[in-house]
Amino acid sequence: MKDVKNIFRNLEKLLRSANWFDDGWEIYNRGPYLQLYKSSWHNHNQGGIHFETFIEAPQIKQKSFPICMHAEEDCPSQPEFIEKFLERESDRIKSWKGYQTIGKGYHICQRTLPLNFKNLEQRIFEELNRLRQLEIGVEETLKKL
Repeated sequence: MKDVKNIFRNLEKLLRSANWFDDGWEIYNRGPYLQLYKSSWHNHNQGGIHFETFIEAPQIKQKSFPICMHAEEDCPSQPEFIEKFLERESDRIKSWKGYQTIGKGYHICQRTLPLNFKNLEQRIFEELNRLRQLEIGVEETLKKL
């Protein structure tokens, strides 16, 4: 078994070195769990809008893990945000291989990936980079609330 915390450390380095990262992006990394978000997304306590992935004991046992987008309790007008955001972005999300929109509770969308450790940091980086395309939709939806 590879060291998952090390994988997430390497993933954080990849994200921080991306040419787009300095444009207000932030990372919360607590070992086998990572959130990527913009500073304006009300996620200062990890309870706002963010992209998230984690590989903990249940995911290792299942041999799969999620890449998801959440809008949790710190998101202003949370139910309305999720509804308006999905009205705007659900077609794009559904066009991505393996992604499903959820729209219940704080879940906006998710893709489940098989857990094999070959190029894992790069695979997660690519998924977070794909989700990053939703940035303008998040910003515009927040402005309308």
